Amino acid sequence: MIGVIGGTGKLGFALARRWAMAQEPVAIGSRDATRAHDAAAKLADQTRRRIESGTNLDIARAADLVVVTVPFAAQVATLTEIRPAVAGKIVVDTTVPLMPPKVMRVQLPPEGAAALRGQQVLGDGVTVISAFHNVAAHKLAIDGPVDCDVLVFGDDKAACTRVIRLARAAGLRGLHGGSLANSAAAEAMTSVLIFINRTYSVDGAGLVIGGKLILPPDE
Repeated sequence: MIGVIGGTGKLGFALARRWAMAQEPVAIGSRDATRAHDAAAKLADQTRRRIESGTNLDIARAADLVVVTVPFAAQVATLTEIRPAVAGKIVVDTTVPLMPPKVMRVQLPPEGAAALRGQQVLGDGVTVISAFHNVAAHKLAIDGPVDCDVLVFGDDKAACTRVIRLARAAGLRGLHGGSLANSAAAEAMTSVLIFINRTYSVDGAGLVIGGKLILPPDE
């Protein structure tokens, strides 16, 4: 089961919806169990699928794979809360270090990337994979293809491949982006894309990798 932590937010709910539509088992977590229940009921009504819900810690315990979709300001507190429940699991961290009001300026944390900070918080017993930084939540929230690739970063190739498959299940093309440290590039690019959106009146600019890529058979 995929546990979406922060699943009542725009990105978390949109990803959960796409996975549910793809017949993936999904659960929604939130700091507030009532909000999680309401979001799960809404998603179940939209997809005609059973959607579990609970607090972030409840869902982290129950899930086989955890996807964290919270703002940068809540990253450390959220990961600290779920840390006892995710030992030995894959945690997909979507965190982008946006610091309002200057969200169009790249502001990476002292650790070098939000993903590296997440790995430090969770410890070596957790496999952190970083992904879904540059795709607009409102584009994911509607049916149909999204003109955006998903770069997946991590130090465990098999775990990266699993997340790439999840990206595909969500209707996106996932691509290996290298080590977890390389997540800094995609995290920084989010601020650049926000600047492009505002400067050129784009409705959710995304990254598309050009060239004829030869994808491995397991992707």
